[in-house]
Amino acid sequence: MNNLKLIICVVLIFNYQLNLLFAQDTVRFVGNELSNVDYHDGMLTPALGVHNIQVLRANRENPQMADGFGWTYNHAPMLAYWNNQFYLEYLSDSVGEHVPPSQTFLVTSKDGYSWNKPQVIFPKYKIPDGIENYADNGEKFITKDLYAVMHQRMGFYVANDQRLLAVAYYGICNHIKDGPNDGNGIGRVVREIKKDGSFGPVYFVRYNHGFNSKNTNYPFYKKSKDKGFVKACDEMLANPLVTMQWVEESDRYDAIIPLHKQYKAFAPYTLPDGRIVGLWKHALAAVSNDGKTWPEDVTRAPGFVSNNAKIWGQRTSDGKYATVYNPSEYRWPMAMSVSNDGLTYNKLWLVHGEISQIRYKGAEKSYGPQYIRGILEGNGTPPDGNMWVTYSMNKEDIWVSKIPIPATNIVDNHVNDDFSTIEDGHELKYWNFYSPVWCPVAVLKSTTVEKWLSLSDKDPYDYAKAERIFPETEKGEVEFTLKANQNSHGLLHVELKDINGLPALRLLFDSEGKVWTKDRNKLSGVMDYEMQKEYRIRISFDVKRRYYEVDINGEITKKGMFFQPVKSLSRLSFCTGERRYFPNADSSYDVDADVKNAGIPVENAIYLIKDVKTKGE
Repeated sequence: MNNLKLIICVVLIFNYQLNLLFAQDTVRFVGNELSNVDYHDGMLTPALGVHNIQVLRANRENPQMADGFGWTYNHAPMLAYWNNQFYLEYLSDSVGEHVPPSQTFLVTSKDGYSWNKPQVIFPKYKIPDGIENYADNGEKFITKDLYAVMHQRMGFYVANDQRLLAVAYYGICNHIKDGPNDGNGIGRVVREIKKDGSFGPVYFVRYNHGFNSKNTNYPFYKKSKDKGFVKACDEMLANPLVTMQWVEESDRYDAIIPLHKQYKAFAPYTLPDGRIVGLWKHALAAVSNDGKTWPEDVTRAPGFVSNNAKIWGQRTSDGKYATVYNPSEYRWPMAMSVSNDGLTYNKLWLVHGEISQIRYKGAEKSYGPQYIRGILEGNGTPPDGNMWVTYSMNKEDIWVSKIPIPATNIVDNHVNDDFSTIEDGHELKYWNFYSPVWCPVAVLKSTTVEKWLSLSDKDPYDYAKAERIFPETEKGEVEFTLKANQNSHGLLHVELKDINGLPALRLLFDSEGKVWTKDRNKLSGVMDYEMQKEYRIRISFDVKRRYYEVDINGEITKKGMFFQPVKSLSRLSFCTGERRYFPNADSSYDVDADVKNAGIPVENAIYLIKDVKTKGE
């Protein structure tokens, strides 16, 4: 009897330890930070020095300013670094999600900031008439006058011989509620991107049931006379971490798919011991010993808050790990968490905290920066050592973010930025900015030696924004030199905020040449300002007294009270527009109409900052 009890105790202890081992052997978030979806930035502390750069601004009225087609549904971008430049692929529909026709575009950049005009890499595909097809619900259709809809979770593959392959998928949507990723599509296509910028022919690399070389418009890849290309495709097909990304679109139970469960948007990365972490939508996570065998029932990563948008994870250049995702039940904000071992994550820092207005109506346009993707292992490494991710905004515009590595949200020293004295290319190293195509944030030279931080704005529905974080301060000063290239149009908000983005005071330069401060729900006049004139502005503040003074060129002094109490101040913000509060947690996703003149720029307004200094007492 005693022996039996001993055996039972040993078994229970063993099972407990085994369960504990497996419980710990998964991805989990152990931080305390949570996002507040009533604010677009979630009230999260920013990761220091993140640069948000718009790649494409959709434009139906003036297609030549965008993709050349005027298509306004742009989504699911993918990123690679090869041949000393960035390659970004995204799919596009003319109006809305899963509404044919579709095509896939490619854009490139040498530095991640300036992007070339999009090129069509996978064009519209006319489905042969008379093809028997089934919708998601099993309803039978016979195709007629129908174009394919693109849907892909993977965009690039760099082969062992360093060829760059672009990959996409042609699906079939028989009606607006029929998904292209139901396993009943046409198949996956591939083509080579050459170093000179040209493309090889389009081939099918994998067919869905019912399709083959006889009833499709492109040949099977085995027909290529380029043996190196065929070998690269074979290599890609044999890689389980590649084919795992194809599960949604491929035939159900396709033999080359390692895990036949409809877990969406697989994102893998390698742990120090060689095991593979897999992440999916809904923050599902699992660990595989070899990348081929995975648990049948993948579970949500404990502690991670995420809905049905993609989550991205990777090893960073400092040997640590980072995930980037939307930590809420909405597709905002966009934030990152960090890990030393690739399994246990903590901290939650803001990456992108803006939501622009949806300018063009279209089916299933969700608000927010979403569907984040970085550079998959093997698809290149940018030489700057930073983390680069891409995403869509509102399923309408395409963006990238540069996240400095090592990542941090801490600033140890007060600011002393004189842009003219900082090495070229490093002036904005510690600045966070939001830079749309029509509202660029940049450093400009006014002479051979003098440099200014420039915020331009000709977008009627967006703005430029630049922020500098400084140590949390209760009593101190912020000083900067500013000039405006105009005083008859434009708007500039200068705000001092706490670490979570709550502003305590605001200085406004309006479109009629006047400077104001915010006095609760009113504006209080300060002075008139002249175009092209430099203004040395010093703001002294005392958080405990909720009091501030504004001194301009030593002549004008404005005294006032904070319009919002804060515990400390630590962010200086310059923004060329009004703060946005829509959408919020109660907003409908339905967009009934295009906004007026969405693709027509307004008169450009430019604001220039020469230097910034902060100090605390």
